[in-house]
Amino acid sequence: MPIILRLKGLRIMLFVNDHPPPHVHAIKAGAEARIAIGSEDRKPFLISNDGLSRRELSMALEAVHQNRALLLERWREIHGDV
Repeated sequence: MPIILRLKGLRIMLFVNDHPPPHVHAIKAGAEARIAIGSEDRKPFLISNDGLSRRELSMALEAVHQNRALLLERWREIHGDV
C-alpha cells in the first residue's frame, strides 16, 4: 500500500490489489474515504466515506485534483492502463 501523499494527518494511498475505477484511499485515524481520481474531463469524486469530516474530505478531494496526473501515473504503474 504505497502512500503517495501526506497532508495534515491524511494519507493518500493506492492499494496494490485494487480494482477499477482508478481511485485512492484517504485515511486518517481509523477513518477512510475512497476517491475516484477522475480524468481530464471529469474532476475527482467521492466514492465512499467512512468517518472523515467534511473538512477532511474537502482537503482530500482538492489534493487528488491538484495531483491527478501523479496519481494516475502511479495507478498505471501498479495496475496497468485504465
